[in-house]
Amino acid sequence: MTQKLATAIGTVLGVGYIRPASGTWGSLVALPWAWLLHVAGGWPLLLAGIVVIFVAGWWATGVMTKGKTDHDPSEIVADEVVGQWIALLPLSIGAMNNSVSMLAMWPGWVAAFALFRLFDIWKPWLVGRADRRGDPLGVMLDDVIAGIFAAIGVVLLAGLTHGVLMR
Repeated sequence: MTQKLATAIGTVLGVGYIRPASGTWGSLVALPWAWLLHVAGGWPLLLAGIVVIFVAGWWATGVMTKGKTDHDPSEIVADEVVGQWIALLPLSIGAMNNSVSMLAMWPGWVAAFALFRLFDIWKPWLVGRADRRGDPLGVMLDDVIAGIFAAIGVVLLAGLTHGVLMR
């Protein structure tokens, strides 16, 4: 029972078994769920979802990798959901603060997705450092940091677009 629950959480109900590029599929499935959380409760609910999936994913990763040499098997994509939601958080905050539909911010969605995937695959600096921990927390943290980098990129691109290019 514990193994089945951990597998359901870690693979995001089997999405992690989709090939090729299971991490990209995990990030893609995170997009509509982020929108649903935003519609249901704005950025506070999205933030709560990030915390819940982080904790559940950390636990699931520990169960799924216990006694195995591969600390980060490709089928575990709960970490991608967390990272992608972090990348989308500035859009949720902006949409809620300005009473705008989050879907109207579609360029930000594209940027959040592309930047998160870039940082998650490239693993620069702190992202790679977290990944090299070689434990379940590192599996989750590298995507958290990639999501933070992507969120910063989204904010910078929005500032450039709305503050400079659209004047």
